[in-house]
Amino acid sequence: MTTETRRPEVAVQSFRAIVTGYKAVFFDAYGVLKNHRGIIPGIEHTFAFLRERGIDFYIVTNDASRSPLKLAAAYIDEGLTEVTEEKIISSGMLAREFLHNKVKSGRVAYVGTDTSAHYIKTAGLTTVPIQDFDPENSDDVKALVFLDDEGFDWEPALNHAINLLRGRNIPVIVANTDATYSVSRNDVSVAVGALADMVERVVGKRFIRFGKPDPQMFNFALEHIRQDGPPLEKADILMLGDTLETDIMGGNHFGIDTALVLSGNTPRRDAQLMMDATGILPDYVCESILEGDVT
Repeated sequence: MTTETRRPEVAVQSFRAIVTGYKAVFFDAYGVLKNHRGIIPGIEHTFAFLRERGIDFYIVTNDASRSPLKLAAAYIDEGLTEVTEEKIISSGMLAREFLHNKVKSGRVAYVGTDTSAHYIKTAGLTTVPIQDFDPENSDDVKALVFLDDEGFDWEPALNHAINLLRGRNIPVIVANTDATYSVSRNDVSVAVGALADMVERVVGKRFIRFGKPDPQMFNFALEHIRQDGPPLEKADILMLGDTLETDIMGGNHFGIDTALVLSGNTPRRDAQLMMDATGILPDYVCESILEGDVT
């Protein structure tokens, strides 16, 4: 006689009940506000709820595929006019700051699309798509940046990157640390963070990474808010994300409260087991950010 092993159930609470205890919320983008189909239907009601109660928000994302202006445009096109450029805090912004302060001049090669190269161009540097890299003309290439994984053939791009780094001792910046991203309800695809990990292992050099879970990402976000916004403290902020290893661990290390949503990378059926296995524990768990989405 066999006994069926039941998976432990995670305690799920309402996002609206939780968020009312905070002055601001940091949203991750994918798995929280977006999925493989686009903006999650119904989240406009969540933003209206936040607006009515005076709760501020920012989107803190590892997405370095396009500028904050273009990232915001995807929400505005869906009628979410509250999501302006100033509400987007991308890991690409930290990479741009590093390039501006440390590299300063010369050409910078990048793995990514032309759109993602925004973060290099606005640092005042000349861009070189890695697929156009000429090993015979690389003396003035001052850095390599991993930005994006979509919209181009990354296999030859990685080979070019490896050969560049074999011949040049230059800094390598990873502007998106995500290992995967969702392409359907049940499937994921390899993201640029995992590609950078592979190249790093091949060339045997240490790369510089920006984005969650590094507390630097959260500190940058808090400083960004304090420049023009209210004087928020850590206790005023809730980090809401779908991935334990980035959103939740990063928020925990930074010292802000965290809420895991089960609408993205962490499915409800596995949530408790994943928390037990990793030791990464959110303060709250929500089904999603939609009204009444709790059982």
